[in-house]
Amino acid sequence: MKHFAPLLLSFCFLSVSGCRLAESSGSSGGITVGWIYSDEGKAAASIPTFAWLSDGTAVLHDRRRPANKQTLERLDPATRTRVDLVDAAKVLKQLEALLGKDQAPSRLGWPAVIDRGGRWGVYLFDGDLFTLNLSTSAISRITRTEAREKSPRLSPDGSRLAFVRKGDLYVWDLGRGVEQRLTSDGSDTLLNGTLSWVYWEEVFARRDLGYWWSEDSTALAYLRTDESAVTEMVYQGFEPNIPDLTRQRYPKTGGVNPTVRLGVLELASGKTTWVDLSKHEHEYIVRVKWLNDSRRLAVQTMDRSQTRLDLFFVNREGGPPTHILTERDKGWVNIHDDLYFLKKSERFLWASERSGYMHLYLYDLSGKLLGPVTSGEWAIRSAAGAVSWLRQAVHSIDEEGGWVYFTSIRKSSIEKQLYRVRLDGSGLERLTKKAGTHGIGFSESGQFYFNQHSSGSTPPSLALHARDGSQLEVVAPARPEIFSSLGMRSPEHFSIKTGDGFRMPAELLKPAGFSPGRKYPVIMHVYGGPAAPMVKDAWPSRTYFDQVLLNHGYVVFRCDNRSATARSKALENGILHDAWGSGELADLLEAIGWLKSQPWVDPDRVGIWGWSGGGSFTLRAMTGSGEFRAGISVAPVTDWDYYDTIWTEAFMKRPQDNPEGYERTSLVRKASELRGNLLIVHGTHDDNVHPQNTLHFVNELIRAGIQFEMMLYPGRKHGIRDDHARRHLYRKMLGFWKSNL
Repeated sequence: MKHFAPLLLSFCFLSVSGCRLAESSGSSGGITVGWIYSDEGKAAASIPTFAWLSDGTAVLHDRRRPANKQTLERLDPATRTRVDLVDAAKVLKQLEALLGKDQAPSRLGWPAVIDRGGRWGVYLFDGDLFTLNLSTSAISRITRTEAREKSPRLSPDGSRLAFVRKGDLYVWDLGRGVEQRLTSDGSDTLLNGTLSWVYWEEVFARRDLGYWWSEDSTALAYLRTDESAVTEMVYQGFEPNIPDLTRQRYPKTGGVNPTVRLGVLELASGKTTWVDLSKHEHEYIVRVKWLNDSRRLAVQTMDRSQTRLDLFFVNREGGPPTHILTERDKGWVNIHDDLYFLKKSERFLWASERSGYMHLYLYDLSGKLLGPVTSGEWAIRSAAGAVSWLRQAVHSIDEEGGWVYFTSIRKSSIEKQLYRVRLDGSGLERLTKKAGTHGIGFSESGQFYFNQHSSGSTPPSLALHARDGSQLEVVAPARPEIFSSLGMRSPEHFSIKTGDGFRMPAELLKPAGFSPGRKYPVIMHVYGGPAAPMVKDAWPSRTYFDQVLLNHGYVVFRCDNRSATARSKALENGILHDAWGSGELADLLEAIGWLKSQPWVDPDRVGIWGWSGGGSFTLRAMTGSGEFRAGISVAPVTDWDYYDTIWTEAFMKRPQDNPEGYERTSLVRKASELRGNLLIVHGTHDDNVHPQNTLHFVNELIRAGIQFEMMLYPGRKHGIRDDHARRHLYRKMLGFWKSNL
């Protein structure tokens, strides 16, 4: 249900050959569907992937290089020298011998894991593990099993590699070349060190963080999950003649969650000590982190209603947990990753929205609040991650200098800027100066950082900076000439004032040769979920299809309702008990009112579309108003009864606690009120928003005698990610808009 990369859908009512001909051009004919999914299109805005090593140097992988030249490089920030670290040709030749010519990769990509000591890279090929010696370019196969290995993680000292196979934890000794099985009771429903779907999706932000190495590399803390009592969903394929079935454990709202325990496994003895939280009522274990001494763990728990989060310290050897602090919120507490233990003093940093805004606070290890580090009517905010609900804003702590470095939306809610502030809350300073979005990655020492910068008009670049903000070198410059040659148009950013005075962030993209004296059709792209803005001053790599729409004469419009802006927790809480309900719709209709008042808008040719939560919002707008001539709803939740416990119950609570809210927001109960032409789309194996959502909604349309269009993508999940399906989706959408707008 969470915000997905904006994947627009299209359809050609022209002949197939005409459709292909119209989109065969690339750099000479503007951005096309074909170009978006070509190697050129995928790499056009790329910048090097990087990882800092403990010696202060960095490893880079640059997709801008020719495929046969792509390798791992080492950059020394002190001297600015950049050299190949690995002989890619040698590695690829070895992989061809190990995997076979047909299965071996054609280029050396970024590894799944890099040893921070700079000795090892770990790769996964077809579910098996391979280690790459970064000094010799020798690659070795670790596993050859029918079961797929996953979640590899190197120990801090680089001596061992942990991983998961069929619900059990294993460790590989890199020096001795020996595999050790650490747990033995794993199964389809009992998971050691790997997460159930709902924890992976909702708690750990699509990261399989089910275990954690101690800093001394002698123990693993891990989650043991039993989901045998969780309801099961089944998806049917289309092959062979008796189709295969795919099964998934998925807790529906109000239902039974997986039960989770935390254990500490000593590698020397193989013994697990279980953390006893039985005297502290909780439903979820939401974060685990080792303290610097490797003897204690910080454990965060949350109750079922998600209005209370508790932080405990527990000893590695066992014993009762020590309660440190509690966070409460009348709506729900947002989980974050901004917990940091200082190395030179008995203190820690903690993020909280207790003031209504996400800010940093300083505590001692007993849980005594020492004071705020940041404050004001603005919020710290993560600038990285593929999902909006990943919250990690702190990038470095200079304990000797007394500085904390973090990203924030203080300057503007549509920008991410790097700031620093002293631990006592004084000396707040913005280090990044260019407008737009800055993704930050500090070295371990904090002496240097990489800055990934882009804006709505500036393609991504990567630069090396000193920690005072001064730029030392542009590692990968922006390449505006590529997009200039394609005729790419930039958005106009502004705000729309609501009747009660709130300013909603908005953006417009207008076609080339735009004339205010003409009347244009407009396509509004929506999401609307809590703290998940669509309007961003960042390079629109995921919305290149906007440019195709512009080439066909459409204006593209986005506007964030107040709960989506991420400005404050108070705004987020506006959806409590009424998600994608009357408040969000009122904001959307004010935005549409402003749009239709523009003299260059054809008010009879306005469309709306969205994916996931945006698909839900599209149906909400088309059943709650007559403002839209047409709409496309992709993978919508149509009734909160059909979605998972953790996400839904945060703001809707359980169905038994809020029956009126579930009734009021149910879209299937509003299907008969649909106005405008609808295309509804779903992947048949969507394990996030199940196809039953679409099937129930369209069944109600059928009962009401309402015509609609529908597109199913066999075997695809929520993202409908493969290139063939994406191309089909874009073309499907373009044809739908042409026919209806």
